[in-house]
Amino acid sequence: QLREEYIPGNLGFDPLGLKPADETEFVTMQTKELQNGRLAMLAAAGFMAQELADGKGIIEHFLN
Repeated sequence: QLREEYIPGNLGFDPLGLKPADETEFVTMQTKELQNGRLAMLAAAGFMAQELADGKGIIEHFLN
């Protein structure tokens, strides 16, 4: 059972004070974080696909 005041993504840890005070700005920041995470997952999948395609790791591509 979740508490009434619980908001997903708000763990109460904000040592730098980056969390916006305004509710709309907070929702916008949540959306941006989700999109950033999804983009990072796509990039990681691309690295893995490249390695499966030619058998070389990402570092090996930069060295040769």
